[in-house]
Amino acid sequence: MTDDASPAKTLDLIAIGRSSVDLYGQQIGTRLEDIGSFAKSVGGCPANISVGTARLGLRSALITRVGNEQMGRFILEQLGREKVDTAGIAVDKDRLTALVLLAVEDEGVSPMIFYRSDCADMALSEDDINEALIARSRSIVVSGTHFSRPNTEAAQRKAIALAKKHGARVVIDIDYRPNLWGLAGHDAGFERYVKSDRVSGLLRSVLADCDLIVGTEEEIMIATGADGVLPSLKAIRALNPSAVIVLKRGAMGCIVYDGPISDDLEAGIVGRGFPIEVFNVLGAGDAFMSGFLRGWLAGEPLATSATWANACGAFAVSRLLCSPEYPTWDELTSFLAHGSSERALRKDARLNHIHWSTTRRRAHPTMMALAIDHRSQVEDLAEDEATLKRIPDFKVLAVKAARRVAAGRPGFGMLLDDKYGHKALFAAGAGKDLWVAKPIELPGSRPLQFEFSQDLGSRLIEWPLEHCIKVLCFYHPDDPADLKAVQTAKLATAYEAARKVGREILIEIIASKAGPLADDTVARALSELYAAGLKPDWWKLEPQASVAAWRAIDRVIGDNDPYCRGVVLLGLEAPIETLKQGFAAARSAPCVKGFAVGRTIFADAARRWLGGEIDDEAAIADMAAKFGTLVDVWLSLDASAAA
Repeated sequence: MTDDASPAKTLDLIAIGRSSVDLYGQQIGTRLEDIGSFAKSVGGCPANISVGTARLGLRSALITRVGNEQMGRFILEQLGREKVDTAGIAVDKDRLTALVLLAVEDEGVSPMIFYRSDCADMALSEDDINEALIARSRSIVVSGTHFSRPNTEAAQRKAIALAKKHGARVVIDIDYRPNLWGLAGHDAGFERYVKSDRVSGLLRSVLADCDLIVGTEEEIMIATGADGVLPSLKAIRALNPSAVIVLKRGAMGCIVYDGPISDDLEAGIVGRGFPIEVFNVLGAGDAFMSGFLRGWLAGEPLATSATWANACGAFAVSRLLCSPEYPTWDELTSFLAHGSSERALRKDARLNHIHWSTTRRRAHPTMMALAIDHRSQVEDLAEDEATLKRIPDFKVLAVKAARRVAAGRPGFGMLLDDKYGHKALFAAGAGKDLWVAKPIELPGSRPLQFEFSQDLGSRLIEWPLEHCIKVLCFYHPDDPADLKAVQTAKLATAYEAARKVGREILIEIIASKAGPLADDTVARALSELYAAGLKPDWWKLEPQASVAAWRAIDRVIGDNDPYCRGVVLLGLEAPIETLKQGFAAARSAPCVKGFAVGRTIFADAARRWLGGEIDDEAAIADMAAKFGTLVDVWLSLDASAAA
């Protein structure tokens, strides 16, 4: 047990073992041979559990190895985004990160290929097990696969010994993959059971040290080698009189045994079940384990832990990927409280919105953006074709101006377009230091039309994940009903496309070009769009004349979508002094997070640079000075609001 000198338990669990990059076939109902494109995610039982538990609010860590290459860095970066402690992850300079290729061929049938020859995670050794890290955790989770080689077995046995020394509980996920033990062919990744005295003998030697033992029916049988689930459960209990044993039974949920094993297999603790469509079973057990650990480590009743486990498993089997699809705590609690009208949870709009909103890649408490996504306006500045061709180079200067003002600080962004901003987009990068939003609307269109093509899907799939979709709509709540219906339908197309391809969306509403602005005009417009099912990540709105107008907007957003990132103000080429006044009024509304101003900043510099009156540095300095002034004003208002 721990003593007064023991380190604080700053972690709830450490998962140990496999970490891979999963490449999931995006075409459903076809053979792996016929897959045309793949979606990438973090995979591997322990890695999945570390993500799943972190999403449920536990302080989790992972001990594994990854390669010193792009896929290894992807795992490290994604785990960081998920708030998983990565201090125990070693970077192996000699081996590649493991890969897995997977497909959904039929309901419950998911062939997979493991690319794990001499991979990084299977090189885990005793040297990778840090006592100080183990001492900080309340529990460790070891996995069956990592007992399949002498070096990984030694690493996990060392972790178990250290966990016991420092008063941590030991959990085993039996995690039996026959082909990872060399018992099935490369094409048999979906094979669940091959009897093996060697595997059973090794696992039996571990069971006595465990406080929680979790496995499917096949895994419970391989754990002891007994023929049958009930005899194997009794054998486990003989080896370990006190451990909690969890029998996973797929669509039937689970049974938890916390005492003697009777002759009745069903005589255990069961949680609430969730009848849903089974879409993809891969990774469901890791989601299940995450939910059970969330309850078990919190001291919840075993029936509650089982219910949470069943619910997490239900989410996983109803969606395509593994760890990216696991529920967050907000999502899980909403599901437990309200259920779902859909048997296929991936079709539940309410749950999908919570999932999306609570797993977005980066937080943006403040957003100060230089908007130069203008197309028709910059075309008006060009006197001839030769000048028009220089516009892309000017937009690169705008990126340099924004970066000069940002000076590496968070909370800065750019609005850039595909038509003239292609060079600037490369200069801005994808999520490196500047937030980037790109327009899809045909400039000036009313009713709204998309630029280049009305087929958004084929266009958006090429965008970097970090790029935010921006769509401007001239919308007034007093517009004719038929016009509003067309506008709303087009915005819904953009919104649905954004969610389908996993990109954030900013909806810009300008009402003043279509009618007068009263204190409730924009609030009414947003109410109508929310009623149509639109829940954008961001709103971009024109400055309001009164505090009352902003309070009305704030109420509408708060009532309809508490997960909204917020509002950024647009400029409409207003003078800086006018914008300062608009900023002050907007700060009365907590939903307003910043601004995205364009022509006020760049118009004069663009006219003079395109006309040959100033050079690159003068243009950058002029834009940086104006942008910097607005930033200083906004931050001073932020500081005043916080005081």
